[in-house]
Amino acid sequence: MRNWLPKNNKFTAWLLIIILSFIWGTSYILIKKGLDGFTAIQVGSARMFFAFIVVTPLAIKTFKEIPLTKKPLVFFLGLIGNFIPAFLFSVAETQLESSLTGMVNAVTPVFTLIIGIILFKSEIKIIQIFGVILGLLGTFGITFVSNTGGLGSFNYYALFVILATLLYSLNANMIKHHFQNTGSIALTTQSLFFVGPLAIIVLFSTDFIDRALNIEVNGFSLFSIFILGVVGTAIALILYNKLIRITSPVFATMVTYLMPSVAIIWGLIDGENLFLLHYIGLALVILGVYLTNRK
Repeated sequence: MRNWLPKNNKFTAWLLIIILSFIWGTSYILIKKGLDGFTAIQVGSARMFFAFIVVTPLAIKTFKEIPLTKKPLVFFLGLIGNFIPAFLFSVAETQLESSLTGMVNAVTPVFTLIIGIILFKSEIKIIQIFGVILGLLGTFGITFVSNTGGLGSFNYYALFVILATLLYSLNANMIKHHFQNTGSIALTTQSLFFVGPLAIIVLFSTDFIDRALNIEVNGFSLFSIFILGVVGTAIALILYNKLIRITSPVFATMVTYLMPSVAIIWGLIDGENLFLLHYIGLALVILGVYLTNRK
């Protein structure tokens, strides 16, 4: 994986941003298609199961690159950065459009800054505080838009997405502060490897096999989850951890600048309805993210 990456960190960083934006922007529509044939619990656990299968050989190969004393922390990163969010997004999309889920997830850099300040004593400036406020206003504003385009009641399923972004933000900060010199392949594959058995237990305690065998009905849903696990989880996280290590947690989460656009395009192609207030809310989020990241 490292061989094809350009040596120039700045060019590499922006290249990874673009690639990850497309991969993760597409993940929301893949979750939606997975839910057509499987439950939210099955989509989340199957996603992790497929990722586990792919990374296992690499996890074993790189096992000695991370000291035994750090293995519990790697397991914890697997929980907060992969396992739990996989279920949170799946549950959220049972009541949220895929494009809206991508919009709400755009607030991740804001939470990354907040967690960095609280837990890791990162510095903050007045302009960043203003960015945090705008980002949060935009996020919650998106969730108040009704099916007719006006303001309605709060969609509580957005809280699942918000919780996932908080976990992502904590994960990004911990990688930067505790695994700065650890290879991205070793860290990603082992974190997925350690939570894989949990996914297997959850997945095969359901009727997943019966549904998966019904290829004529659920074939495309199964394929969507497979791509979600292999590309949207395993491969994407290797690239993401690489991005964090050569830049910073806040810069790495700037993938959310472009990711909502990809999610919106897929949503519109799939017939989802978006209104002016949605775009206004997203604009506030993006502006907040910009101010948050501004030096």
